[in-house]
Amino acid sequence: MATIFCDTDCELWYTHANELNLQVIQMPYVIDGEEKMCDLGENTDIKGFYAKMREGASASTAGLNQQIYYDIFKPFFEKGDDILYIAFSSNLSGTFAYLDLAIAELKKEYPNVKYRKFDTLNICMGAGLLVYMGAKYCREHGDDIDATCDYLDSLVNKVGIYFVVDDMKYLARGGRISPAKAKIGNLMNIKPVLTVVDGKLDVCSKQNGVKKAYKFMLETFKETYDDIDGAPVTIVDADNEEASREFAEKIKEIAPNATVWQQPVGPVIGAHAGPGTLGVIFTKK
Repeated sequence: MATIFCDTDCELWYTHANELNLQVIQMPYVIDGEEKMCDLGENTDIKGFYAKMREGASASTAGLNQQIYYDIFKPFFEKGDDILYIAFSSNLSGTFAYLDLAIAELKKEYPNVKYRKFDTLNICMGAGLLVYMGAKYCREHGDDIDATCDYLDSLVNKVGIYFVVDDMKYLARGGRISPAKAKIGNLMNIKPVLTVVDGKLDVCSKQNGVKKAYKFMLETFKETYDDIDGAPVTIVDADNEEASREFAEKIKEIAPNATVWQQPVGPVIGAHAGPGTLGVIFTKK
């Protein structure tokens, strides 16, 4: 049986990770000076996290070092099973440089173990959707990790991810935009609709107000959605449950046969997006 890894930056809800017997690499976040590990929602106080952010607490994220990666993967190299890591975008973090060093060391110690890493070129449930689809495919096709990577290659450019943040100051704190742009955007009530292109965050539209931003995302979904292998449509929100429910109902009107998941944005992604964020992830034409 192949061992399939994912990380908590993929945001796949823990119940689905458990269902597919995934090994989950927990990524760290810091809130109010206290470091914690994200666990795909199993025990994390997500509402409490956003409550602290709304009260002004500082939130940040970090990567893992070489030794941590070595310790995580070594038991599975020792077992000798094939290993597949379906990871969030390498263009969004420097943590994979340390992963590569750890894996190179392990390959020297265990040269007969097959290890593959697939870069989803995405984040949040944009990566999680590929983790879910890839793991399902792998389990249904004899745990063939090479065939699974080929399958994921066919899907990687067919993931639509669109989200809008409520307050751009959090993007500025994370270095995604300048503080001046964030301040001007908030004053003018400009709501950028963000997406991921080639593994990096990008602005695909700027709308005047959140209602127009949501409308843009719904129209984009209607124009581009494609049901590929029964992939779910996921609505994610950062302590924005009412808007999420309303958005999900409209998605169901557009695509009544789609499986629609709703779930919160976890602390690692939420530290950069901030409370009030709403997003939609789906397979597209």
